[in-house]
Parts: sequence; structure tokens; C-alpha cells
Amino acid sequence: MNLIDSAGGGNRLARNMGDAYDVIVVGAGLAGYCAALEAARLGASVALLDREPQTGGATVLSGGSFAFAGTALQKSLGYDDSPALLFDDLMRVGNHKNDEALVRLYADQQLDAYEWLAALGATFDKVYIASGQSVPRGHSRSPREVLDIVIDHATRAGVQTWLSTRVTRLLRPEPEGTVTGVRIATPEGERDIAARKGVVLATGGFSRNDALLELFAPAQASAQRMGSDGNLGDGLIMAWKLGAAFRDMGYIKGTFGSHVSAGPRDHFLSFGMYAGGIAVNLNAQRFTDESKSYKLIGDACLKQPEARAFQIYDQPVFERQRPGIPSMDFGHYLEAGRIIRADTLDELAGKVGLDPLQLQKTVDDYNAGAACQQDPLFGRTHLCNGFGPLAQITQAPFYAYPCTTVVLATYCGLTVDVCMRVQDVFGATIPGLYAAGGVMGGFHGEAYMTGTANGKATIFGRVAGRDAAARGNAV
Repeated sequence: MNLIDSAGGGNRLARNMGDAYDVIVVGAGLAGYCAALEAARLGASVALLDREPQTGGATVLSGGSFAFAGTALQKSLGYDDSPALLFDDLMRVGNHKNDEALVRLYADQQLDAYEWLAALGATFDKVYIASGQSVPRGHSRSPREVLDIVIDHATRAGVQTWLSTRVTRLLRPEPEGTVTGVRIATPEGERDIAARKGVVLATGGFSRNDALLELFAPAQASAQRMGSDGNLGDGLIMAWKLGAAFRDMGYIKGTFGSHVSAGPRDHFLSFGMYAGGIAVNLNAQRFTDESKSYKLIGDACLKQPEARAFQIYDQPVFERQRPGIPSMDFGHYLEAGRIIRADTLDELAGKVGLDPLQLQKTVDDYNAGAACQQDPLFGRTHLCNGFGPLAQITQAPFYAYPCTTVVLATYCGLTVDVCMRVQDVFGATIPGLYAAGGVMGGFHGEAYMTGTANGKATIFGRVAGRDAAARGNAV
């Protein structure tokens, strides 16, 4: 087992883990550390455990976007947004299949979370529009930087972080009783650690567990897999054994825009379609409205030949890039050889193996619709989710980005209430057990808004930590 020495430093050999803490947090990503920090600031003794040898989880593999609405940064850039509009967008994106109470909680607390991060030193200077947003609200910063800032404050507050420490069971001595701690695996064997007030599961999703994906999302079989090595569903499985209920398992979808060369820890996502590009399949034909959620585009892509596509656009679209925002930094991908450039559409088609006549026809048909702001084929009317006018693809040079669908997070999981207390299959609370971040369900519904994974990790992690620390029961 390794105990973290500092937020930015390495790990040193652990000495003596205690036999009991007030709160135990499982998972060393953003949700886990936000929960741990809030609990520690309320005076709780906190241990944070993670099976991996380093902190980060899925957080550091994300694009670093946080969905906040009505911020001072947005106002300074001329973007008119509000918590009410954010709430409406979230419910619409989720097709009203999401838990309205959780969505309301997010909308009501997200400005406070934005200011809380800023007070810690995690400020933002970039905002962009992305999937599911009717107004630019993707506040972007390196997720590693944000997480390290939170880790530093958690460490200063007394949180003990134990890495390479796998939690194997939740302890619940009585069948209908309180979760009293966790069992961990060590080189010397298993041992139990007590939690006087609560256990917070922040173990993320299960994008790296093929058995669970086959069980819950067989339609994603041809999608790439991405995520932290620890995204195996440990928290989900342990709570399942206690009778926990699940939410949104039927809505698992991959994300469109992952480069065809990406590996399981490569975050090679690019969204040229939201800047005005189109998506075509191997037959050089469009197959969807490119302004939709990249989850819905991802499903459509999986139905195409070889589950592959190309994002096609021209120089004006390329110039709408946002350097420093990974999914919109087209120049970076061009330099890395992941985006192909050519002086003509015919030449571009030859470089990527598409039929040049069909590609020209597809672009011409799209341009005809864009000229009157009405795509006749799929009804596209904007660049992204009702924002930005359509533009023709006419100005050389032209670009192609070969991509597919990737399961990078599962966006479903344990049923929780607005205090992040896990509910069982009969709708009763499992006392002493909380969940936040990627292991919880109910928030997203059918689809996903960019920035809400990091947003909910921050907001709901804080809620879980506060409620756990406030519990009065003792083991």
C-alpha cells in the first residue's frame, strides 16, 4: 500500500493505516477528493483508498470541461446563461428520463461549486460550446491541474490517501443494517477498516469491464474502450451485493469522435462537427444530424460500415478551433497527423480512401441546405444543439478526421437520493453508504451534456462528503 505524500509528489511506503476513520472514501478521482475534502473540513477523520498506484481515475482522462451556468467568466465573454436554462437543457438532453431532483440539485449548486473551486485556486479562463449545451458553458482547464489543487487542500485538511489499496467488500454486519466499513486486500492478506459515519463510493464507471458492458450494453460491442485501469465497476458490484438499486443502465452509449488509432488510455476526441463540419461514413454519405449529442451520433456511427466515420470540414471551420481545449484543438491534431489536410475535396477523398464523386455530392447537397439554414436530409439547423448558424463547406484547404465511437464512461449506476445516500431495490436507504461521480446513476438520463461528468463529480462529491461527516451514528 502507498500513502500519497503530497498532491504533486510521488508516493511513499505507508506506515500504519488506522483501524477506524469517521469517513472512508473509495476512489481517488475528483468525486472522491471533493467528498474527502468536505468531510475533513467538517472535522471528520478521512481515509481515501484507491486500487491504482496513482491518483486521477477517469478524471485525468477527461477533456477537462466543467458545465457551469451564469458564471462571471461567461458574462465577461457575452454569454447569457443561467441555472434555469442549464436545468432545462439537462432535462431535454436526458429526454426527461433523468431524476429531476438530482438535476435540480446540480443546477442549484453548480455556481457555488464554481466559486468553491476558484477559492481553492482552480480558476477557469476558457469557455466553449459542446454537446447538449444551448449556450457556451464548457469551462475548460487541465483536469490534472484541477484535481491536484483539490488533492493538495484535502491533504492539508488531514485526508489520508492510500493507493494500491483495493477495497474488496463493504462491511454490513446486519442484513438491513448500517455499512460499518470496508475490507481491503493487502500483501499480508485481507483486513477490515471501520467507518464510524459512512463510506463514500467514488469508484467511477465500468468502461474497462467487458463482462459488465456485455451484460448492460451489448450494443456497444464494436465501440472502442477507454478509461482508467480502475474503471472496473468495483463500487457498483460491492453495492450490488448489498441490494443496491441501479439507474440508467439501459442508456449506456459511446461517444462519437474518438480517433481510430486511440488506445484505452488515449483521449483522442475531436468535435469538428460542432464547429460546422459534417460526418460521413465509409461510403462518403452523411448518416445523422451532426448537431446532436455525441452520444446519439455515437450510436449512429456504430451502425455504419466498420463503425467508422470521417469528420469533413473546411478552413473556416478549422479556424474556429480552440487551442488548449483538447476536443477543439484542431491544430494540435493536425500536427500529430490525426487530421488529414488537402487542397481539394477530390484530393482529400483520395488520401482517406473515400469515393471522390460521392464525397463531392454529399458536400454539395449539404451546402445547398446550409445556404437556406435547413438541412433537407437530417433536419440540421445549427452547429451544436440550437447554437450557431449553418455554414457551407467551400473554402480550401479541406480536412478529414477519421473517427469512431468510444465507451469512455458509462454514465449510469447506483440509485441515490439528493444527499447521495445509496438506495436499495425496494427504495430504502442503505444506511452509511454514499455514492458520487461516475458510479452513480439517475443524473444523465438518455444522453449526456459535455462537462457534467466533472461537474457532478465536484457537486455531488461535496454533497456526499458533507452528509457522511454529519451522520451521528458511531460504530
